[in-house]
Amino acid sequence: MKPLNQLLIAELQREAASTRKILAVVPTDKLEWRPHEKSMTLGRLASHVAEIPHWLNRPLENDVFDMAAQPYKPANCQNTQELLDLFETKLSAAIAALEKATDEDLAKQWTFRRGEHIVFQLSSYEAIRYMMGNHQVHHRGQLSVFLRLLDVPIPGMYGPSADDVAAMAATAKN
Repeated sequence: MKPLNQLLIAELQREAASTRKILAVVPTDKLEWRPHEKSMTLGRLASHVAEIPHWLNRPLENDVFDMAAQPYKPANCQNTQELLDLFETKLSAAIAALEKATDEDLAKQWTFRRGEHIVFQLSSYEAIRYMMGNHQVHHRGQLSVFLRLLDVPIPGMYGPSADDVAAMAATAKN
């Protein structure tokens, strides 16, 4: 069996392809748009999707991450290219950190807390999968809904999207 870090890197790279596709279609002129007053703006959400790979480093850097001690400073990209550049920077750093990780590193317990409140405790491996898989996919899905509401064609993530199918059908007719 491959070492766990290699499995995580492969998964991260597969998911990165989908993330690049969705970030590439975020319209710069709509970054301040939000579907509801309680929602993030399109720009804030897209910036968050771009920065998520940075969170994969946390379980490899320390046994505990305390958001009260290290308040979150969200990224705020100003255009589509900044989104893509931020994503590539964070992705490269996450891959570099994972390349150094051993199975023993990934088996260590990691605690995510806000002051005295423990948000969760998982092995570093589980925390990375949680943030890489669940968290990234969740926000990427939100981003696709925001873009759909703006009538932006959505690229397929795990196969062709309805927009991809329509484009293929239109090309076949011509």
